[in-house]
Amino acid sequence: MQIKANTPTAYIAQISEDRIPYFEKLRATILTNLPKGFEEQMSYGMIGYVVPKSKYPNGYHCNTNLPLPFVNIASQKNFIALYHLGIYADKNLYNWFVNEYSKHCKYKLDMGKSCIRFKKPAEIPFELIGELMQKISIEDWIDLYENTIKK
Repeated sequence: MQIKANTPTAYIAQISEDRIPYFEKLRATILTNLPKGFEEQMSYGMIGYVVPKSKYPNGYHCNTNLPLPFVNIASQKNFIALYHLGIYADKNLYNWFVNEYSKHCKYKLDMGKSCIRFKKPAEIPFELIGELMQKISIEDWIDLYENTIKK
């Protein structure tokens, strides 16, 4: 499900009403815990948290005109998604998150390489997401990206 929006506020306005409170809380959790230097903007048709080009002029290797993505959130057809590239790039972070998830949520973790799917928005583990956001500084993310993802 692709939402066409130019701002995070416009994106949220197009989400189904029953999801809006959970999506807004997820966004607020991310913004509250986002390390200094990352910026919120629309990214790949989702709300994104990126390393701005002013901090990392090389941009994203897939499209160097774009800033380096870090985290995205989206309202998909059947779930709310959190895409966290740090989990994809860092096995230790991935293992920490998988281990901690069951302590914060009674439902089974539904996860792909970087995508965490929340089919029951009321059960999003906001506290855990806050902790996850604090795990990687902007400098650590650039280093991790350059050493594990960028080819």
